[in-house]
Amino acid sequence: MQTTFTILKPDSIKDGNAGAIISRLEKEGFRILGMKMVQLTKPQAEGFYAVHKDRPFFSSLIAFMTEGPVIMMVLEGDAAIDKLRKLMGSTDPAKADAGTIRKQFAANIERNAMHGSDSQDTAAFEISYFFSQLEMV
Repeated sequence: MQTTFTILKPDSIKDGNAGAIISRLEKEGFRILGMKMVQLTKPQAEGFYAVHKDRPFFSSLIAFMTEGPVIMMVLEGDAAIDKLRKLMGSTDPAKADAGTIRKQFAANIERNAMHGSDSQDTAAFEISYFFSQLEMV
């Protein structure tokens, strides 16, 4: 079993798609170990996305991620990281495979419904950035 981290982004919450996405995650075999809804502050978002600080989209990403609440989850499952990445689909929903979450729910490459860890090291950082051991079961 492996753990991974995901964020349902502000567009998913605003558009009323959070329940459908969470249901899909459970139907695909993920177990939710921790979940919370938060309104990210600018410093929190900047720290979380620090790896992108020199990219041209950084400012718009931070503005987007702080414009409304998000739902964060720690998920567990067999090969959870790769499985979630495949289920999410391409960052650009126009290029995402049919049946993926981003193909179904994302508006564009910037408003792309959800985030998922891309490696074990990233997942470990992301989980510890937002969750304490006491917040996971």
